[in-house]
Amino acid sequence: MTTAEPELSSRIWTVPNVLSFLRLVGVPAFVWLILSEWDKTALVVLMVAGFTDYLDGKIARKFDMQSRLGAILDPMADRLYIVATIVCLAMRGILPMWVVLALVLREVFILTMAPTVRRHNLPLPPVHFIGKAATFNLLYAFPLLLLAEIEGAAGDLARPTAWAFVLWGVCLYWLAGLLYAVQVREMLKVVRARAV
Repeated sequence: MTTAEPELSSRIWTVPNVLSFLRLVGVPAFVWLILSEWDKTALVVLMVAGFTDYLDGKIARKFDMQSRLGAILDPMADRLYIVATIVCLAMRGILPMWVVLALVLREVFILTMAPTVRRHNLPLPPVHFIGKAATFNLLYAFPLLLLAEIEGAAGDLARPTAWAFVLWGVCLYWLAGLLYAVQVREMLKVVRARAV
């Protein structure tokens, strides 16, 4: 028995939407802070963004405030923070180019399957827990990499932990991509078998 997806309302002015909008507004400030090497303040902005991301989802589910606008704003804000963080950390020389390339190439790998999914009208495969674990690792890695740039005991302690999250995140990100390809191939087999 499958549970029905929650009905999305057309409401605009909800608490979760305001929180998502504030996160979006914070992206340019976050970029400026990182590039200006105001690492402590950038770290605070990133932590607030992460907390509001958790909070808006929790509020939306608990108080039945899920909306079509929120379904767009929330992932858009998440993606923008991830992209902004990767680009800015690479520009600062904190994140090596191999990490950037590994993450970009994985996205390209997923995109190569889009025409097949569209042509055969396949549903999007469900998000695997490995993909969620990869995102979790990367979202923890980036603030820790920023913290590692701050001199002192906190930075020294954060550095090895940050790199552990980076390495696990990249590996799991690719494993999730390969599992996505397997899911698409299996769905394609079913479609072709029905067509025979």
